Amino acid sequence: MPSSVDEISENEANWVIGTDLDVGITRRNPQWVMPPTPPSDDAVIDPPRVPASASALIFDHFGRLVVVKPTYKGGWTLPGGQMEANGETPWEACKREVREETGLVLDSGRLVCVDYLRPRPGKPGGVRFLFDCGAFSDETLGGIDLQEDELSEYRLVDVDRAIALLTGPLRRRVRSAIGAAGAVYLEDGRPVDRVRTGHHR
Repeated sequence: MPSSVDEISENEANWVIGTDLDVGITRRNPQWVMPPTPPSDDAVIDPPRVPASASALIFDHFGRLVVVKPTYKGGWTLPGGQMEANGETPWEACKREVREETGLVLDSGRLVCVDYLRPRPGKPGGVRFLFDCGAFSDETLGGIDLQEDELSEYRLVDVDRAIALLTGPLRRRVRSAIGAAGAVYLEDGRPVDRVRTGHHR
């Protein structure tokens, strides 16, 4: 600490007179407050983390959609799941989750929807990616092998019936993506004013 006030510039220190919150005594003398230390070039800043997941639209040649029934929550959903925090991309997560959950191998897909869910009490929110993975043969779909600890059942249903089975933002996500000419952007499952995305044919 400098030996006198004369050795301190205004930019190097602040002088504070007030109450010492630790002991409740008013200080009679100025307190030396060290300037904040700037982070070093090697400092690691932990950026905000946003949960993300990816799901697949998988059809048969009649246009029916694969929906699955999870064991860990009510209702129906689509094959897919959370991205891993190891640098996995949305498409990589979609392929991995579909393979793990159903045994199906995805060769190609088309991004049809990105949906941002705001955090809510008890729900972390995040970003949801939806890929249209095309139509599979009856033979391939007949070989679906469910991951029993996560899924109890699957169905092939007409799109309207699938949308009725799905819930919340996922239902709106699928409804917005089906028939769109390009990828659509949603927030909480709903279109955003003044954001132009894929339009319906």
